[in-house]
Order: sequence, then C-alpha cells, then structure tokens
Amino acid sequence: MGDRVVWSPSEDYVRRANVSRFMLAHGIETYEELVRRSIDDVAWFWDAVAKDLGIEFFEPYERVADLSRGAPWATWFAGGKLNLAHNCVDRWAERTPDALAVVWEGEEGPDAVRRVTYAELRETADRLAGGLRSLGVQAGDAVGIFLPMSPEAVAATLACAKLGAVYLPIFSGYGADAVATRLADADAKVLITADGFPRRGKVVPMKETADAAVAEVSSVRHVIVWPRLGRSDAPWADGRDVGWDDLLGGQPGRFETESLDAEHPLFIAYTSGTTGRPKGSVHVHGGFLVKIAEEVAYQTDLHPGETLFWVTDMGWIMGPWEITGAGALGATVFLYDGAPNHPAPDRLWDMVERHRITTLGVSPTLIRGLIPTGDEHVARHDLSSLRILASTGEPWNPDPYLWLFDTVGGGRCPIINISGGTEVGACFLSPLPITSLKPCTVRGPALGMDVDVWGPDGTTVAPGEVGELVCRQPWPAMTRGIHRDPDRYLATYWSRFPGVWTHGDWASIDEDGFWFLHGRSDDTLKIAGKRLGPAEVESALASHASVAESGAVGVPDEVKGEQIWCFVVLRPGAEATDEMAAELSGVVAEHLGKAFRPSRIVFVDELPKTRSAKIVRRALRAAATGDDPGDLSSLENPEAIDRVRARL
Repeated sequence: MGDRVVWSPSEDYVRRANVSRFMLAHGIETYEELVRRSIDDVAWFWDAVAKDLGIEFFEPYERVADLSRGAPWATWFAGGKLNLAHNCVDRWAERTPDALAVVWEGEEGPDAVRRVTYAELRETADRLAGGLRSLGVQAGDAVGIFLPMSPEAVAATLACAKLGAVYLPIFSGYGADAVATRLADADAKVLITADGFPRRGKVVPMKETADAAVAEVSSVRHVIVWPRLGRSDAPWADGRDVGWDDLLGGQPGRFETESLDAEHPLFIAYTSGTTGRPKGSVHVHGGFLVKIAEEVAYQTDLHPGETLFWVTDMGWIMGPWEITGAGALGATVFLYDGAPNHPAPDRLWDMVERHRITTLGVSPTLIRGLIPTGDEHVARHDLSSLRILASTGEPWNPDPYLWLFDTVGGGRCPIINISGGTEVGACFLSPLPITSLKPCTVRGPALGMDVDVWGPDGTTVAPGEVGELVCRQPWPAMTRGIHRDPDRYLATYWSRFPGVWTHGDWASIDEDGFWFLHGRSDDTLKIAGKRLGPAEVESALASHASVAESGAVGVPDEVKGEQIWCFVVLRPGAEATDEMAAELSGVVAEHLGKAFRPSRIVFVDELPKTRSAKIVRRALRAAATGDDPGDLSSLENPEAIDRVRARL
C-alpha cells in the first residue's frame, strides 16, 4: 500500500482536537497509550467518554458494562435512563436554539436549500411524535422511514426516539419487495414516506413504491406522506394515508420526551443478505448514542459551528451515524437528496464551497468515479473550509486515495478512513486527526475496540501478513442480535472463535504499526492455494492510465481452484481492444506475480453499485458464473447487471 507517511498533524490540529482534550484530562501523553488504555479498561473508557461529551442521563447508570450473559449479549449503562432525542436536539434547542441543526439541498439546485435550527427541528420532531402517538404508535412499535435525505428524515428519527418507537431506516432507492420485507420483519405499524424526489432529473415515485410495499404487509395501519414534490397525481388511500402537514398541524408544539432504559431499542438497520434474507441489526439508545458521539467527536473531530456532510442515504448505517453524531455534539449536518455528479461533475465540490462544509465523508468508489471527469472540476471551487476528509465502505487504492488527499484536500486535511459495519453500529478501525497517515491506512484500532488480526489458528499474524479482523471484547454500539434470529447472529459473528467477534474482513498490520484493509473475506480470491483480496487486483489495474475503475472476482477453475476475472471501466478515449486486455492482464501480473494474471478482462460501461457507491462484487461473480446473486435490491443501477451479462 506504500510506506511513506503523507500526513503528519500540525500543532494546530493536535491542540484543537477533541481527543486531545480527553487525553489531557486523563493524563494520557501518546496515541499508543490512549489506544491501550481504552482497550485495557473498556468500562473506564466508555464512562469517561460519556462524561467528556456531556451525554445526559435522566437517571445515572449503575454499571457501565454487563457481560453476565456472555460477550454476544453484553449490555451497557445498566440502570441508566436517557433518550437519544434529548441529547441530539432537545438540549441544544434550549441552549443554542438558533444554531443550525440541519442544512438541506435538493437536486434541483441552490434554490432548493433549507436551513433548520435546533429550535425548529425540535418543534417538528415534537409535532411528529405527537402525531405518531395519535395514530396509535406506542413505545416498542416499529415505524418505517422511507424518505430521501431531508430535514424530515432527521425529524422522523427523533420523533420515534422521543416516544420510544423503533425506527426502520429504509434505503430511498429500494423497490417495493425490499421495502415490504423490512416492514414485515419488524411488524411496522406506520410507514413515513414522500410523494417522490428527483434523481438525475427524473422523478422517483416513492409513494407508488410505498403503496405496493404496504399492500403486502398487514401490520401497517397508516402511511404518512411528506409532499416533497407536491405531486397532485400521487396515489392516495383514504383512511390509511395521512398528510404530513395535516398531521403535524394538529399537534402541540411540545412533546414530553420519554425517559427510556439505556437498552431500549432505537432502530433496526437492515443489510442485504447474500441469500436474499436481510439481517436486522438492533441498536439501542444508550450504546449507539455514546459510541457514535465518541466517533464523530474524536475521529472526525467535529465541533459546534462546523458542518458534517457524508454522501450517503438514511438506509445505510452512515445516515443514522451522521445525524446522531452531529446532533450529539450540537453541530450541523448537511443533507443532499440527489446524485453527487448531477447535473455536472462538480456538483459535490460546488456544494462543499457554497455550504462551507468542514467534514466531508465519501466512499472510495465515488472518488474513483469522479476522477476521470478531470481535476478542473475540483480546481474551480474554493474548498478551504474543509478540515477533515473521511471515508468508509471498502478498501482504497493508492492513486484515488492520493487524489482525494492532494487534489481535493490540498495535502492539508487528514483522511479519516474508517471501517466498521451495520452490525457493528460503529467502527472497528479508524485514524485520529492527531495521528500520522500512510496512503490507504485505517491507522489502528478505533478507541475502545479490542481488535486484532488473526490467522486460522486464532493467533495474531506476523507483521505484513493478511488475516481475519476480530474483536475480543464487546462495545456499546454492537447490535443486540439479529432481529428475531439469535441463532443466525451467533453463527454469523461468534462461531468461528467462541467469545470473539469475527467480522469477515481481511486486514494486515505493517512493520510500523499501520493497519490496512484488504476487502471482505467472502470476496477473497483463492488462486492456486494463495489468498488475495480483490482490492489488490483493482489497485494494480488503477495504476494504468486508461482504467477508470474495476471489479475483480474469482471464478471457479478446475486447476487453480479459482481464476481471476476483471470487469473494467475505461477512461474516455481509451479503446476496449484485445491488446488493451492483454496489457491490463500484464499490469496485474507485474504488480502481483504471474500466478495472479487475470484469466479474463471484461470491458463494461459501468459496474453494479449501491447508492453509497459500493461495488457489488457478488453481482459480478454471479454474472460470470450464472449463479443466483442474492438480494440486489440495494443496487442503484440494476440495469448494469444486464449490460455486464451482455458482454460475457
């Protein structure tokens, strides 16, 4: 991945960092000591975090962690009562009512901008909480949130939290079947949706999708409709459908936020399963709030008066992550409900400039997709407001990483490259703004996360070797199981090494102690007995000037076990010829060794991706083998699969 250090924090970064305040308060002098103390005594650490960040409990907790039922079923902040909504909106509405809580821009452009203060956000959340209760929603009931990124989506999560309902964040691009599956699994009573939203200049008819989904779910009694587009032709079911404005207009402007047990469920986040069976990760008020507040404060170093923008959707864990983190710190979250490169390739950079974004979170795939459009789209914008660049989703390649670091950040912003997951509810690995960085690194363990890299025998691998990422102790934001399927939860994460969480990521630690990711272990290529991560193949391809992006997968082979197929998107002007294919195969062989020369290079117009810009490699593998790809409802561009098959 590269041995040179590209970022070393200035004195100003160190002095200003939230984590430096924490270290000073506890007499901690070095990064290494901080990580060690946070892991050696996790109860001390999470108690200290809650106090440092001013997390407010209505009733104090008696015990930080309870492992009496074993690590898989650990609970946190026992005896404590609180509410995430109180911490993320109510207290700021009282103390800093005019501070901006949410800034939103629609795909329509600068004229479609709204700025919502903490006082305004609380009133909306309070009115909606009252409206939900008037519709019969009680504590513990599930409410689906099928909305584009918007202030209304934030208010909906907070309204559910206020009355103790469990919200279901649902990806705004899902089809009816995917929405229905999630609503049915949770027995949702209410679905909150919109009449539609624009995507690349076309209307996405959310209400029609919602109606088709609800028709399959008997538990849903009401559908609340936010008129995002003001469509007069949107379908309507009298007696079931409720207008957003009518519902909120009939409620008082204040709702008494419930005092809830720290372990009270907050939301269920669903991931797409490879078998078509989504997994529902259950997250709770206390643990999720404390862990996410800690990450946004110490990792992305967000302060009041600053603005966090993560290019994501409410249906992915980074949606709840950014709105919870910004709210817990009294800062501002920026939301955008359109395509990041529409109507022009500089849309993302234009918004950073106009809204003075300080913390920008992206996926590596998004950056790889923007690079071929040209540096001039970045250069024409003033990005001096940026202090922190952040990323997650998949491993980096060096060239795109350095493009983000140099071209976007001007070499002056660290890339906080984090890794975790929906079930983790947080991060396993992350840099801090006070740490030096090498290209592509995740630097080391996230604070309080007792992670290691193990070989098949359950021992730590040697420096430079690739092994399984594991976590030896529980953490506050860990899922409280898979909804309605405890056996699947134990089998998925706790069965490989009893009492130890196995996440399914390949990782390594170099001689200098810098950690790196190498992709999902279920994406691993096994060539003639040797293991290889697809990111390494894709990295080699990315070094060629003609390659915009690629996806590498393993296809069964009688001799080698697997052979490598690479699906390649070329830059404009490059020609998809046999000669180019041979040249690219040679590049991979040169970088990784002749044993890893791809058996086939397939040139495609685009790769199948999720809305958060992750490449769905299992879809590519299924296209190559003719197998069932599993649940593909999260794809933003499902038509890409048909085009890939047409090239085979």
